[in-house]
Amino acid sequence: MSRLAAGVVLVTAHDDEDGPHGAPAGMTATAFMSVSLDPPLVLVSVRTGSRIDELLERQPLWAASLLAEGERVIAGRFAMKGRLSDRLLFQEVPHRLGEITGAPLLTDALATVECRTEQRVAAGDHTLVVARVLSVGLPPAEGGPLAYFRGRYRHLA
Repeated sequence: MSRLAAGVVLVTAHDDEDGPHGAPAGMTATAFMSVSLDPPLVLVSVRTGSRIDELLERQPLWAASLLAEGERVIAGRFAMKGRLSDRLLFQEVPHRLGEITGAPLLTDALATVECRTEQRVAAGDHTLVVARVLSVGLPPAEGGPLAYFRGRYRHLA
């Protein structure tokens, strides 16, 4: 499947249980897609038992920022295992909090979506999270999408 090019998104949510005021959480994903236009549904695949899987199981509100080609460093940071806390990573990333979800939305993303989980489906070692799109943002981003192909981040020529 490494020969199937995929877009790159940053999946985010607000973790109410992380500290006295909660904290942002994020994960880079390449398995994200539109499922339905009516109603507007999207799907993200997350590794079962991962921090983001556990968070999305108890927090139905989350968001996704579709990364632009210039956001390769951000994608890499949120994909690292054993990384710094998400709270520290978000301090270095330009973002705003979603009005509906409270989840971080990247300022320089190609697009952002705020979502509410409608269904979770176990699928091997991953969980498919199907969610209704509650709002869409189209920041004034320049350039094309960040893509993932053959184990590396790439941009369209």
